[in-house]
Formats: sequence, structure tokens, C-alpha cells
Amino acid sequence: MKEMSVDRIAVDLRTWDPISQAGVASQLRLRPEVRLLDRDPEAASVVVAVVDAVDDEVLGMLRQIHRAGSPRGVLVVTLIDENQLLKAAECGFIGVIRRSEASPAKLVEVIGAVARGEGYVPADLLGGLLVQVGRFQGERTNAHGLNLSRLNEREIEVLRLVAEGCSTADIALKLAYSDRTIKNILHSVMTRLNLRTRSQAVAYAMRQGLI
Repeated sequence: MKEMSVDRIAVDLRTWDPISQAGVASQLRLRPEVRLLDRDPEAASVVVAVVDAVDDEVLGMLRQIHRAGSPRGVLVVTLIDENQLLKAAECGFIGVIRRSEASPAKLVEVIGAVARGEGYVPADLLGGLLVQVGRFQGERTNAHGLNLSRLNEREIEVLRLVAEGCSTADIALKLAYSDRTIKNILHSVMTRLNLRTRSQAVAYAMRQGLI
């Protein structure tokens, strides 16, 4: 009986030093969920950047990766605050995990979430990030004349559950919808309001007092 082939996530690994490069690469090569690219980073689905802190030099690297048209990114970092988190997200790095929590299994889990467009943020930073994004997106909302009152009750309820930390499967179970329906609702909201992540969508709704 033939084994079913599973699509592996193509990963481009970026680090500041050869020791980190060798260590993280050796762990990722052991995981069947991912495929580490050595010579063709343009074909990557996710960029993984391993850094100590998000200083000006690191931000320059993240922006360069973003300008090059690279896909979504995962940032593995030692120290980070809400403001730096927002700057990383603006560069397409919608998955952030601290080095102290980045076991091979957890890192692959975050890579998978980012590949699906779901993102990942440490729980203790999520509240501060939503406030930061809310301020930023509120300014954009006013500038472009957007109005979140266009959201229907079902969309608002989905965003409320996202804000509570529920996964797609949890939301589907609570609202008696399929996973695909929940994903379609979130995709519709983000596309309509020109947003890139679920956190931004939740921040929009919080800013407008809908949740």
C-alpha cells in the first residue's frame, strides 16, 4: 500500500550567525512537514528569521526581505516588545515565537500557521499588539473613509471569538459552521478592509467598538 504524499512547506532560513544556522537547519531537516531550501529561496512559502532582538539592523533585513517580494515570515527572537512586533508584522512576519519557546515541534507548528495565513503571536504580547494595531488601523480607517458598520453579525461574532483566542476549529464548533466557512468569513473581512492578518481584523473591530 502506497503512502499518501504530503505537501511539505518550503522554508527559507535566515540567521545572523553560522551556529544558529546550523542548529536550526539540522532540526528543520528532521521534520517531515517542512522542506528546507538551500539554493532556491525564491521558491519558499515561508521565511524563518532567527535573531536576538528587533533592532534597526534586523528591521533593515526584514524590510529587505519584504521588498524582495518574499512570502510570509516567522520571526524567532530572544527579546521583543509590542512596538517591535508591529514593525515585524508590517514586514510580513506574522508569526513570532520566542527562542525560549521554539522547540522543533512548536516552530513547525508556527510555520504551518503562517503558511496558512493565520499567524502566531505570544499570548502575553497579543493585547498590546491589538492596541498598537488598533491605533494604526484607526488612522487608516479615518483617512480612507472606511466604516466597520458594514460587518454583519456573523462576521462580528467570528472576530469576537478570534479575539478570545479561539482557533478556526473552535469557532466552527461554537457557531456550528465548517472550518472552511469560518476561513471564508475571515478572508472576506480581511480582503474587504485591506487587512493582512486576523489580529488586524480584530483590532479594527475593537477600535470601532464592535467587540
